[in-house]
Amino acid sequence: MTAPLRVLHFVTGGFSGGATQVAIQLVEAARAGTAIEPLLVLRRKRRTPSARIAQLQARGVPLALVPGWSHLATVFALVKLCRAFRPDVLIAHGYSEHLWGRYAGLLAKVPHLVHVEHNTRERYTRWRLAQTRWLARRSDRIVGCSEGVRQALLALGMPAERTLAIPNGIDLGRFAQAEAHAYAARTPGIVMVARFSKQKDHATLLRAVAQLAARGLRVPVQLVGGGKALHRRPLERLAAQLGIAGQVQFTGVVQDVPQRLMAHQLCVLSTHYEGMPLALLEGMAAGCAVVGSAVPGVREVIRDGVDGHLVPEGDAQALADVLEALLRDPARAAQLAARARQTALREYGRERMHRRYERLCLALAGRLPDAQAGAADGASA
Repeated sequence: MTAPLRVLHFVTGGFSGGATQVAIQLVEAARAGTAIEPLLVLRRKRRTPSARIAQLQARGVPLALVPGWSHLATVFALVKLCRAFRPDVLIAHGYSEHLWGRYAGLLAKVPHLVHVEHNTRERYTRWRLAQTRWLARRSDRIVGCSEGVRQALLALGMPAERTLAIPNGIDLGRFAQAEAHAYAARTPGIVMVARFSKQKDHATLLRAVAQLAARGLRVPVQLVGGGKALHRRPLERLAAQLGIAGQVQFTGVVQDVPQRLMAHQLCVLSTHYEGMPLALLEGMAAGCAVVGSAVPGVREVIRDGVDGHLVPEGDAQALADVLEALLRDPARAAQLAARARQTALREYGRERMHRRYERLCLALAGRLPDAQAGAADGASA
């Protein structure tokens, strides 16, 4: 029998962004099959939560950590791991880990290198973009987590013939009980799951909620997520200035996101840019009526007026108008929520995402028939 293909996923150990969650999902999905032997390697950060590491280890996730205090330390430790694990494919997720991961892969002579980009906008300096282009010529594939990200990669000068899109997926099993939570019985409130950062636009949501209050709709809001106090505290002050502090709960990081979503009617993602928003996919799977900013990545997930609503980025009045319409017409909102859940079940499951990556890896290693390898090699998987 052919031995399983060894695939190493390298990603940040910060846990705050989607890249780490996608890598974890891919490793766990691979463990359920026989074609791939996975290894998750996390680059340790100052804020890497030991409790999250312990949870992964308790679930049996094959896991290693490399130091993150310097780029050289990261690369040399990863080279050593590669020589021990001997991966057939190294998949480096996210900025700037895709740089250090591929440098290590080249030094360790890993046969196949894959770069996965998880956002449409990253902090590329001229020097790091030059490194990215140099590494792209030495990588087998460059993957965007959505078509919007693929287009952004092409705009950065990535080779079109080796750049493809594989949409993110989520563990749908966590939302298996969504239909037991009838829409009408849920709290008519809003949940936004997003870390506090420059990327996310919590402020526009708060201003929209203040407008709703002025229209007689005082809805409860849960802002779920971590991030720096530097970004959270101005939002707490803004909520107080707008007179809605009593409506808004800053929950921090929680372990019961599915339960919170399934208990509420509305899921909002107000944001400036995205790759493929996992939080929005989870809101859809939870059976919420979803509203998102009309930016690349989000536009690919929501069909406006069909299974959710899109609003212009940073437009508090437009967001308030859409939220008011959903709150005042719960029957229509319930229809949108039901369609959103069906979309998530049909298109954004973890297993579907994993199958696409699995085909890609097997094709790179020459383990697929020609027809299947061609399909796995397409411009958008």
